[in-house]
Amino acid sequence: MIIAQISDIHAAAANDNLSRLDRALAWLDTLAPDALVLSGDLIDNDEIEGYPAIAARLARRPYPAYVLPGNADNRAAMRAAIPAPYWTDGGRGALHFSVDIHGLRVIGLDTTVPGSAAGQVEAHLPWLKDALSAAGPAASIVFLHHPVFPIGIAPLDRTMCDGAQALGTLLRHHPRRPLALAMGHAHRPAAGTLAGIPAFLCGSICPANPLWVGQATVPPAADPPALMIHRFVNGALASHFVSV
Repeated sequence: MIIAQISDIHAAAANDNLSRLDRALAWLDTLAPDALVLSGDLIDNDEIEGYPAIAARLARRPYPAYVLPGNADNRAAMRAAIPAPYWTDGGRGALHFSVDIHGLRVIGLDTTVPGSAAGQVEAHLPWLKDALSAAGPAASIVFLHHPVFPIGIAPLDRTMCDGAQALGTLLRHHPRRPLALAMGHAHRPAAGTLAGIPAFLCGSICPANPLWVGQATVPPAADPPALMIHRFVNGALASHFVSV
């Protein structure tokens, strides 16, 4: 069973990010995933016209797509343009989801805070606890937009997910620990852990951020559009970084 992940399209009239998305979706068509998760920042600069353009592309695919908002998104415009009966309001206007696909629970946790580039998770932990505990598959992946571990790029670490320590405490002691946490926001791939659980940052559809970790010069970033593939077979998860 294959779950694909796409993050950070940042579609706008002044860029070619929808064309970059088309390249990623064309590659995905050859793989035929069981589902696709879009982990936030679909549009840029409040250009809400990007939502119906993305929704039309998703509607042409034979697999279902599940969408999380990111800090660049407009929740109201997203809801109006993208048919998403799977969203549940976890309070504070959050758009969470929890769906079971072939023995795997796929959870989307909305970490966005209106007016802020940073994320916040602590207020949503009761909802997550219930989603992990509900009857059905014990195996799960939790998708968020904001990173829950520092990646060493200072401007991005300042906008990571607040409350990550509390999230780690919940997951460390929960009898149904997720197999992995999958995120975006940083515009480049990375891997880490939280509470001993693998945590992955999906690269972006939009142009990547440089891997600047404090050195005197900023290295160039020429990464192509990126996505992730999460393969769950016989109870085991393998996650792959893909560039197209």
